[in-house]
Amino acid sequence: MRVSLFITCLADQLYPEVGESVVRLLHRYGCEVDFPEAQVCCGQPAFNSGYQDEAREVARGLIRAFEHSEYVVSPSGSCTGMIHHYYPLLFENEPEWKRKAEELIAKTYEFSQFLVNVLGVTDLGAVLKAKATYHASCHATRFLGVKEEPGLLMSNIKGLEVIDLPRKEDCCGFGGTFAVKMADMSEAMVCEKAGHVCSTGANILVGSDMGCLMNIGGRLNKDNQPIRVMHIAQLLEEGVKNGESGR
Repeated sequence: MRVSLFITCLADQLYPEVGESVVRLLHRYGCEVDFPEAQVCCGQPAFNSGYQDEAREVARGLIRAFEHSEYVVSPSGSCTGMIHHYYPLLFENEPEWKRKAEELIAKTYEFSQFLVNVLGVTDLGAVLKAKATYHASCHATRFLGVKEEPGLLMSNIKGLEVIDLPRKEDCCGFGGTFAVKMADMSEAMVCEKAGHVCSTGANILVGSDMGCLMNIGGRLNKDNQPIRVMHIAQLLEEGVKNGESGR
């Protein structure tokens, strides 16, 4: 199975280790992973700011980059959600590009979604003695319907106590450009979210979008809360290493 990694802007520029964890786990299950260097932003910042023409041009570049890929996997529910939910809208008046967008949609998956629903992997033999809570990002749950997959993967990590996050359906306040345009409201939202994370007593916060994790993690750090912030791919990889070493 050939898989192309769509790294996304945040992971590429700030959290490359997340992409590395994704690649190593995909290799573990027999995937041949490539990285099309022509890939660009999904266009979400421009789209959210009302620049649809500019977003459309960026989207064309991403479609071209993955045109010959068998599968496309991303460590971001948000960017994957942009492709699935808004690309058909961007190209609704361009039949040829809409067809190409739909072809990309059909083969593009968020990481946990691909692991569970395509590879059929739910138990990686991971071991990690810790308490964790999971932040379900808005785009992954609402746009993609990724609701059960992360929890299923975490429930099979031996030694991991998974604690339900209060008001887990609430946004963390990041929302990309929303955090810049509506800074005061965004801060109030992330303060509330960080408080809920702390209330669980977990020592690890897990998520599937680095934008959300960057936002919540920044608040936790500012409040001097010693809570590790991990993408689910990082959590799984660390657990797999523990399992293989017998810890």
